[in-house]
Amino acid sequence: MAEPRVSLWIDTHAHLDAEAFDSDREEVIARARRAGVTAIVCPAISADSSECVLRLAQTHAGLYAAVGIQPNDCAQAAPDDWDRIAGLADRPGVVALGETGLDRHWDYTPFAVQQDYFDRHLRLAQARDLPVIVHCRDASADLLPMLREAAARGPLRGVLHSFSGDRAMADECVGLGLAISFSGAVTYPNKKFEALREAARVVPSDRLLVETDSPYLVPQALRGKAKRNEPAHVTWTAQRLAELRGVALDELALQTTANARRLFRLGAGA
Repeated sequence: MAEPRVSLWIDTHAHLDAEAFDSDREEVIARARRAGVTAIVCPAISADSSECVLRLAQTHAGLYAAVGIQPNDCAQAAPDDWDRIAGLADRPGVVALGETGLDRHWDYTPFAVQQDYFDRHLRLAQARDLPVIVHCRDASADLLPMLREAAARGPLRGVLHSFSGDRAMADECVGLGLAISFSGAVTYPNKKFEALREAARVVPSDRLLVETDSPYLVPQALRGKAKRNEPAHVTWTAQRLAELRGVALDELALQTTANARRLFRLGAGA
């Protein structure tokens, strides 16, 4: 596969506060800009992480923060950590809550605790009119009822990040008001990802987003070559999405960038 040419992109999910970037974070951000990535949404996984991504957003043009507690980190949350999240939600540079959600793959947090924190994020997002960034791993049967309940309360804005479900799940989430974001997993040739690729083909164009989930999920073309994923690599995932959907790469760039600006209420320059 040829290296994608430069278009304009928004990486809607990159953990730039992660330790993997401690030695060269500035170079990573510079490479992203050279690759045409005009904006990066940096989600948090804890209260401390939330403060870190907010500092990044406040000190780097084009970086935006999402504050929250990831489901696998909820068990380690201190008693006042949720109040810290709520206090950060209105700060300049914060464009979303999350990442939050449910995870049955790992056994780091009791499931009832995950559900409690997911409900808190959903309610706070609706109260503050913020989009919510949703993580779901092996837990769609538990996640969907909570999303339905939230949507019944009022408008629900957000995104299923690094989507790993099938077409039926994508269809329902779109119907509930959410966007669907695809990461490097959509580039993997394994047969187990065929349902994911089918979902990628049919998600409505106005609900489609692209992300890296850096430093995780290196696109197939770079596996064995890159030590980690980073925002500049979003173009590889985008190229595969364009192929699956039968559209030009530039068209996909325009559509996903417009979608991200609208969802996260970013300025026209993002």
